[in-house]
Amino acid sequence: CYTIMADEEPKPLAYIPEVILKKRKNNEEWAIRRKLQLEQRVKKSKGDNFVIKKPEQFIREYRDKELDLIQMKYRGKRQRRTIWTPESKLLFIIRIQGKNDMHPKTRKLLYSLRLRRIFSGVFVKASERILEILQKVEPYVAYGYPNLKNVNDLIYKKGLAKVDKQRVPLTDNNMIEQALGQYGIICIEDIVNEIANVGKHFKEVTSFLCPFALNKPEKALQGKKKPYKDGGDAGNREDHINDLISMMN
Repeated sequence: CYTIMADEEPKPLAYIPEVILKKRKNNEEWAIRRKLQLEQRVKKSKGDNFVIKKPEQFIREYRDKELDLIQMKYRGKRQRRTIWTPESKLLFIIRIQGKNDMHPKTRKLLYSLRLRRIFSGVFVKASERILEILQKVEPYVAYGYPNLKNVNDLIYKKGLAKVDKQRVPLTDNNMIEQALGQYGIICIEDIVNEIANVGKHFKEVTSFLCPFALNKPEKALQGKKKPYKDGGDAGNREDHINDLISMMN
């Protein structure tokens, strides 16, 4: 027979503070939300915008980049044979092409001009080095001689300065004086004058300014890498660059 001990009592359940229970519940809810977010992100990445490249596409892109390098070298040799004499010391360069079929050496040259993004533009002083670079990257840029009106409009409408690693609009002459006052440049008008006349402190002023972020022009560019003189978009437009600037400003 079995004996039941009268003095034996049931053991009490372990006590868990309410704060811990709430924290545990919140953690579980957060984990569920996080899991759903990750699932949605994966689902989105596998949607219509997600494209798996085929081996043939990688081969084609590699050949395009190698062809770009060969053409760049050829354009560089052509430049040595025929020296182009610019009509003006001031040039404005606009990057008009992306980087899908661009060789890394071509991209490096564009970066040396501070043209890291498509439809960005910069003022430069014409020199033998600049002309050699332009010849090599010709299919990816349009350039020419900006007039005073476009110099003025670009700086007033889209002028940004780099201050403490931040892009700041040119709305405060005090900021200009602090950065360029030592060169006698204390306001926006002085910046316009220095660039338009390619003054002795042109380099300091253009370094102070960020590359201009231009608008995509409607129907002005057809995506053709042929030279402008041959019916394309690229290369030297001389004074006709002003029409393109007006459309993109």
